[in-house]
Amino acid sequence: MALSSSFLPAWLRNYRREKLGADLAAGLIVTVLVVPQSLAYALLAGLPPQVGLYVSIFPVIAYALLGSSMVQAVGPVAITAIMTYAVLSPLAAPGSAAYIALAAALSLISGAMLLLCGAIRLGYLAQLLSRPVISGFISGSAVLIILSQTKHLLGVSATGDNTWQVLAALLNQLPLSQVPTVAIGLSALLTLALVRTGLAGSLTRLGVSSARAAFVVRLMPVLVVLLGTLAVIAGDLDRHHGVAVVGSVVEGLPAFAFFLPAYDTCKALIVAASVMTLIGMVQNITMAQALAIKRRERVDANAELLGLGAANVVAAFYGGMPVGGGLSRSAVNVAAGAQTPLASIVSALSMIAVVAGAAHWLARLPLAVLAASIIVAAYPMIDLRALREAWDYDHADGLAWLGTAGGVLIFGLEIGIGLGVVLSMGTLLLRASTPHIAVIGRIPGSEHFRNVERHDVETIPGVVFVRIDESLFFGNLGAVELRLNQELENSTETSDLVLVMSAVNRMDATAVEVFAELNRELAERPTRLHLAEVKGPVQDRLMHSPLWASLSGEVFLSANAAFEKLGRQASRVLA
Repeated sequence: MALSSSFLPAWLRNYRREKLGADLAAGLIVTVLVVPQSLAYALLAGLPPQVGLYVSIFPVIAYALLGSSMVQAVGPVAITAIMTYAVLSPLAAPGSAAYIALAAALSLISGAMLLLCGAIRLGYLAQLLSRPVISGFISGSAVLIILSQTKHLLGVSATGDNTWQVLAALLNQLPLSQVPTVAIGLSALLTLALVRTGLAGSLTRLGVSSARAAFVVRLMPVLVVLLGTLAVIAGDLDRHHGVAVVGSVVEGLPAFAFFLPAYDTCKALIVAASVMTLIGMVQNITMAQALAIKRRERVDANAELLGLGAANVVAAFYGGMPVGGGLSRSAVNVAAGAQTPLASIVSALSMIAVVAGAAHWLARLPLAVLAASIIVAAYPMIDLRALREAWDYDHADGLAWLGTAGGVLIFGLEIGIGLGVVLSMGTLLLRASTPHIAVIGRIPGSEHFRNVERHDVETIPGVVFVRIDESLFFGNLGAVELRLNQELENSTETSDLVLVMSAVNRMDATAVEVFAELNRELAERPTRLHLAEVKGPVQDRLMHSPLWASLSGEVFLSANAAFEKLGRQASRVLA
């Protein structure tokens, strides 16, 4: 018994009975609420609608058993869906057998990458993308999602290779819009928008608790879908007025379909799968950590990668659509009162009942209503506030946001995120290559040292204290040398130069050579070179370098110790 229980996840081994009722209720509620969403995101990905239901079953169970988040819900998500469509639509006709096979291969490859990253503990890679880049990518993707769904709201066909072509096609097709489709779509869109912006507040003012008000808001999309479907059935709008509907939804569970993609398929999808892996990694871990903070829990980034990777591998064999940690799905799970991953397992098992016996009820669901629900979910993802805050704080971060979002809109998702990574790395290199360097002095009556340009400080005649606020490597040594030479030229009678290295965490071999040359040049003036506040790891390396043995000055434990000793020496010289 002990051996078998050791294979169970920690949350299940330590499960408390008092949570059972909440988890069962949450699982049932989530099932009802995410059925329309699952259908919509499958269609957004260019896949048959039932695929969204399929990947809401076994992949969800896989994540619940291996992931570390207590309440994050995995399934079809908007970002993953639009990325799937963007990658695969140039390779095969959406909805075709070849397209479905490519989607399954994409899910398998990205899942295998996530599993590998989790197994070798690469969870820290989720920090490679800055927040402005992530926000810009999601914002640009949200605009693409909205544009892709507008044609369903209008009842027209509009395609294109890029954002501008799609937009032009929509404008050209606008006079051909179908009035019944527009009426249903706009009604759903306005209703959902009003529900999202004002219903919760109105219910709260009427005395409804905030928890119940939030639940009603979550329930409204299901009600809108139901009303839209009833309108189509009552008016026979799909058969007599051309209103597009979901159509036949295959009932029954998908068969297990093990496969290994061909080499050519892997070659065609490897870049897209890598991008999807990175985005899924960042989105999943970030969301899991945010939910854990609110609940005063902890998540394991590597366990999250294993859970998400397993979910995608299982999705490849049972449905064939890549999945991810869904923001709206997780929000529904939390609002429904989920306490542990058991709620997700209950939801998955309940989805089996929907797939097995209730899928035919979804056949006449209007696409315009699903499009409206996707648009309302995607619009808040356009985070202009993040752009404004990034721009106000640092123009470089603002440009990273704009560059990533613009790259997504102009060139597509893969190039967009690649451009974002380049901008992030470029910003990092720019900052590292132009370090802040300050001439410092001592605050009177203290042992604290501050910038002479910002504070009234004490200085020693003929002694210059310089603080370098960056690690030293080959990329920023030119800027450091230039600034040091400027300071020495400004003080022609400098006898001592003290480098305060409290902010220097690393020095590469090039930096050591450059400082050894600086030491020799200063000795010819003659000016002594001193070091102060050298960190232990840096000192350990310097002690094995020629610089340490040939240093013309001393190594001081603190800037104040250097100030005291050099100050006494200067006083004796002046005396």
